[in-house]
Amino acid sequence: MKLLIIRHGEPDYVHDSLTEKGFREAELLKDRVIKENVAAFYCSPLGRAKATAKPTLAALGREATVCDWLEEFAGYVVNPDTGKKRIPWDMLPSRWTADERYYDRKQWLDTPLMRSGNVRQRYEEVCAGLDQLLADHGYRREGAIYRAERSNRDTIVFFCHFGVESVLLSHLLHISPVMLWHGFVALPTSVTTLITEEREQGIAAFRCNGFGDVSHLYAAGEPASFAARFCEIYESDERH
Repeated sequence: MKLLIIRHGEPDYVHDSLTEKGFREAELLKDRVIKENVAAFYCSPLGRAKATAKPTLAALGREATVCDWLEEFAGYVVNPDTGKKRIPWDMLPSRWTADERYYDRKQWLDTPLMRSGNVRQRYEEVCAGLDQLLADHGYRREGAIYRAERSNRDTIVFFCHFGVESVLLSHLLHISPVMLWHGFVALPTSVTTLITEEREQGIAAFRCNGFGDVSHLYAAGEPASFAARFCEIYESDERH
């Protein structure tokens, strides 16, 4: 089985849609995805993900199943400095690197910051949704592997968001999502590919053979969006 995890195009967060550039990116993405023999499409319920999926689905005459757990990761933490809710992956490097537990796939949830909100609940909901979907496609989770009850070469596509993409990858690859939230960046319309390996009959594991690929943009002369990145140097006027 092959999984394609696609982040939405350059976002217009105010209107939960795409910018003019984001719509161009979605069209270029379409030209790439329609070449795949896709068994099923799944999409976040949010507008920017649906807008990204629309050109591909229209070209193929297909529909996507909307999964609530594919929306941008809805877990929150409480900022210890302000007492206000905030997303869990927006931490300064000096904060998260100071606590070794953030590097551990089991201990990251037990840090004081993550325990201050509903991150565990939301994380488990996303993982449960993913596992049920994979079971429906023939791969049932058993411990840290997937039991291949119906081995197949199906390709399934997710249109979603970077925050939740990191959660999906953390579950499939058994690593802390904090490492992905802070150590990787999936640019708009980037494609991340995972493929099962069944080296022992009936026992499958997912392996990533491409993260955040935006070659469909470069091939068309469309520069990748800065969205999701932060300033390259502190003195710049880029997003801090």
